Amino acid sequence: MDASIIIINYRSPQLILDCLDTIYKYTGAVSFEVIIVDNDPERGGKAQVLDQYPEVRWIDMAYNSGFGRANNAGMKVAQGRYFLLLNADTLLIDDVIGRCVRRMDARPDILACGALQHYADHTPIPFYQSFNDFRRTFFILPPGGVLEKLVAKWYPEPNYNDPDQYDWLVGAFVCVRREGYERTGGFSEDFFMYGEDVEWSGRLGELGKLCIFEDCRYVHLENKNPFRRTSISWINRFSTQMQVSNLLWIRKQYGIRAYLMLIFHYAVMIPVVFGWRMALNTKETGNPFSRMSTQRTFLRKTCVLFKYFWRTLFLKKGLYKIKPTENIDLLTADEP
Repeated sequence: MDASIIIINYRSPQLILDCLDTIYKYTGAVSFEVIIVDNDPERGGKAQVLDQYPEVRWIDMAYNSGFGRANNAGMKVAQGRYFLLLNADTLLIDDVIGRCVRRMDARPDILACGALQHYADHTPIPFYQSFNDFRRTFFILPPGGVLEKLVAKWYPEPNYNDPDQYDWLVGAFVCVRREGYERTGGFSEDFFMYGEDVEWSGRLGELGKLCIFEDCRYVHLENKNPFRRTSISWINRFSTQMQVSNLLWIRKQYGIRAYLMLIFHYAVMIPVVFGWRMALNTKETGNPFSRMSTQRTFLRKTCVLFKYFWRTLFLKKGLYKIKPTENIDLLTADEP
C-alpha cells in the first residue's frame, strides 16, 4: 500500500465527510487507506461517517488525547509506505497525494513533505517560513524598531541549496515516510495541541530533508476550536494553549537558556505594557487606568505560563493541556 491517510476527529463528522469526499474524488493513482482517530467517541459521529465510507478504519481514543497522541495511535497501525497526516478541516483540490508520493519516490533524500495551504477562496494562507521566523514572533517588541532588527539578526533565516527545503512542515498536511515515524517514534506525546508539528519537524530534519512543493496545494478551512485564538493584539498574539506549547517546544529543541530568556522577557514586559498604556491613557483621557483590557489579558496569560514554568523547565512527562479556566482569550480588542 502506498499511503495511509490519518485524520483526527473531534466532534466534526461533517468536516470528515467533506474531506473524505475530496480524497476519494482525486486520489486514484496510488493505493491508500484512511484511518480516523476519534478524540471524542461519544459525540464524534462514527456511524454517520462509516455509513458513507464503511472501508475507513476507525480508532476510538479513551479521552481527548490531543493532536500528537491521536496521530501516533493512527501511525502505529498504519500499513502504507507513506503516512499522510491530514486535518479534518481540509479539502483536496487535485491529486496532491499522488503527486507527493511520486515526488518522494523519485527523491529518496526527502524524508517528509508538505503542501501549501489555501483559504476556501483559494488564496494562499501565510505561514512561518522557518523555525527562526516563528521564534522571532515570540518577542513583544515595537515593530520596525532597533530591538526587532536585533532579534532578526539573532535569528536569521536558514539557507538551503534545495529551493523546496524548509525547517518544518505545518501539521495540517504532512506526508512522511514510514521510516521517519519508526526512527523518531512519532510526535512527542507531551504536547496536547500546537507545537507538536514544529518539534517533530526538528527531529525529522536531523534524519532527512523536509520539503514543501509549490505545485502541491490544498484548502484549509481552519475549523474553529476552543483553543484557537479568536482575537489578537500586538501583545496577545497567541492563545494560552498555543503559547504553553510553544514554550515547551523551545525548551525541548533549544534548551534551558532559550526557554529562560523568553520567560524573563515576558516577566519584564508586564510593567512595560502597563506603564506604556497608563502613560498613553493619561495623555489621551486623563485617566491612567482606562482601556486596560489588553494589558490585563496579557498579565493573566503570562501568569498561566508561570504556572507551567517548573514543569517545562525540567521537562516533566505528561500532557501539557491547559485547564478550562486557563483558556484566556482577548474578549475586547479596543487597544493596540
